[in-house]
Amino acid sequence: MSKRQVYLDHAATAPLHPEVLKVMLPFLKDEFGNPSNLYESGRSANRAVAEATNKIAKILGCKNEEFIFTGSATEADNLAILGTAHANKGKGNKIIISSIEHKGILAACEALEKQGFEIVKLPVLKNGLVDLEVLKKELDGRTILVSITMTDSETGTIQPIKEISEIIRGFKLKTQSSRIPYFHTDASQAAGYLNLDVKKLGVDLMTLSAHKIGGPKGIAGLFVKKGISLEPLIYGGGQNKLRSGTENVPGIIGFSKALETISKNKTKENSRIKKLRDTLEKGILKSIPKTILNGHPISRLPNFLNISILDVEGEAMLLYLDKLGIMVGTGSACNSQNLEPSYILSAMGRSYEHIHGSIRFSLGKNNTMRDVQYVLKNLPRVVKKLRQISSIDLSLNRKKWQNKIKKINRM
Repeated sequence: MSKRQVYLDHAATAPLHPEVLKVMLPFLKDEFGNPSNLYESGRSANRAVAEATNKIAKILGCKNEEFIFTGSATEADNLAILGTAHANKGKGNKIIISSIEHKGILAACEALEKQGFEIVKLPVLKNGLVDLEVLKKELDGRTILVSITMTDSETGTIQPIKEISEIIRGFKLKTQSSRIPYFHTDASQAAGYLNLDVKKLGVDLMTLSAHKIGGPKGIAGLFVKKGISLEPLIYGGGQNKLRSGTENVPGIIGFSKALETISKNKTKENSRIKKLRDTLEKGILKSIPKTILNGHPISRLPNFLNISILDVEGEAMLLYLDKLGIMVGTGSACNSQNLEPSYILSAMGRSYEHIHGSIRFSLGKNNTMRDVQYVLKNLPRVVKKLRQISSIDLSLNRKKWQNKIKKINRM
């Protein structure tokens, strides 16, 4: 008899939606034409790409030509950061990001720092929100770009993107500047749950990824508002002036279908998943002593739950749960093989013990209350067993830790 499988790591990747696979299959087999060719199979592929682009553009509230397909969210982030820096270096050399950005942004900024650009990392509060007062102080005439993630990949805390946009535009009015810093956000984690209307959000650049929303891997995209100056990362045949290369037709079709599908039932699905997440959260906090919620208790994605369970290692919990068929995360997928403390939880002020005992649950469309109950039945047993063999014991100052846990969980 096979063991039960409970997948709770949708922040890493989501299963391919059946409808997505269905629309992709013809373009993986019979409809194999190159969109750049003039004969019928090429024209057919070109029409399919145009139709898919149009569907995505409608959801984002932008023009078709304002959406650029890329091979990954990392590439899209790099195009936004490096493309802006290289195209606008004569106008300024300062880039403001948060300390909880995706590694694709952090690494790109590290490269720019070596080239003489000034990179400012905004701190976050203990609840995971970016400190907007510091942003206001850091904005100046040398700033060419601000990049703040819509939600981080470990706690799912939702940043006030519209408010940040208003701060940036307010800076222009205040200084009567002829130019304004571009504003980029990585919405890869948020795309399945939050509003993506670029005009309402007030963003100039926005990254999306297909595989986080039930689409295929290897396809993502960047919204680039008309008039934004970017320098390409990839040069070639000129299929798109900002991103050359033969289009990934099946991927583009799948990406479009995934975004269309998830957007139709967003409100209803958010409510369903939030109920599951809240049940899981309450059950863990009630049944397992010395547990701490990480991230904002309210302003977070409805499918995210990141909890620190003291006196145990997150990696050990993950492996024990995996034996029971429960798949979870202990940090972002890009960092899953790195035992260094989570930089996102570190930025939120969590201690070494909190971070190494953290575990991330991220639910998705296939999860049910039965899955939640299965976790609540088995996780306390796993924690009890690991605590019995653990060399860590933070109960030596029991009263101090109990008061600290209560205070953190109220944030």
